[in-house]
Amino acid sequence: MLSGSNTASGVAAMAAYYQRFDPAAYLQYNYTPPRADFERKDSIVPWKLACLHRAFNEGDVSGELLVDIGSGPTLYQVLSGCEVFSKVLLTDFLEVNREELKHWLQDDGGCNLDWTPYLQHVCKLEGRRYDQKAAKLRQVITDILPIDVHRPQPLAHDALPSAGADCLVSCFCLESVSPDLAAFTRALGHIGRLLRPGGHLLLIGALGESYYFGGPGVKIPVVPLTEAQVCDSLKESGYTLIRLEVYTLPQDMRVGVDDVTGVFFAKARKD
Repeated sequence: MLSGSNTASGVAAMAAYYQRFDPAAYLQYNYTPPRADFERKDSIVPWKLACLHRAFNEGDVSGELLVDIGSGPTLYQVLSGCEVFSKVLLTDFLEVNREELKHWLQDDGGCNLDWTPYLQHVCKLEGRRYDQKAAKLRQVITDILPIDVHRPQPLAHDALPSAGADCLVSCFCLESVSPDLAAFTRALGHIGRLLRPGGHLLLIGALGESYYFGGPGVKIPVVPLTEAQVCDSLKESGYTLIRLEVYTLPQDMRVGVDDVTGVFFAKARKD
């Protein structure tokens, strides 16, 4: 176990890596083909969207407020949730990512990725008309806030209602900003304080990943998780695991921007 000072220095080192994060490059690396090929059933992005679609439509995930923890510069993780919850909060540590999201929300043409194929794909899953999806998402996103998952209170104290959020979604955030497994587990506990008892956490993350590129030459370390570690960390942090699904990357999805071998999807409930 790291001492307090070592933990703080590890977290500070992670924050320093992210000062060079490039949203445009990150989106290009991970959210274009082959990783986002909607014609392929084994492409990673359609797999993630299908997991989220199922989780949000099984009937037990409900309420008013959905909070996305560590949105990065991406929107895909709330495309199904916006049909279930009347309010959606996006959050990220980096101002450049919050600005990227604001460009889409304000529809000012400043986005680095066209989210149209994502909207169309999710609408097919849901049986909805595409032309209504973007408007619905813009309607329910109420704010884009700064967050620090390493703080015991990750959001400003008045950011959420006193009862907490009804659901959290978080994708590729905690393992990518933590210096070690202990910090990852602590961060799970910290975000849990934002969630009401009985509320749900939908967590997507990397398996076996030790680094990824957050921009040209920007190599960011990642906690290389196993399935067992994910399950143990959830339990230790006060969640009951409902379901864990695993995706193994085909060889041609390993495009040199990281060393990820698989992706997990966890649906859990706060005890």
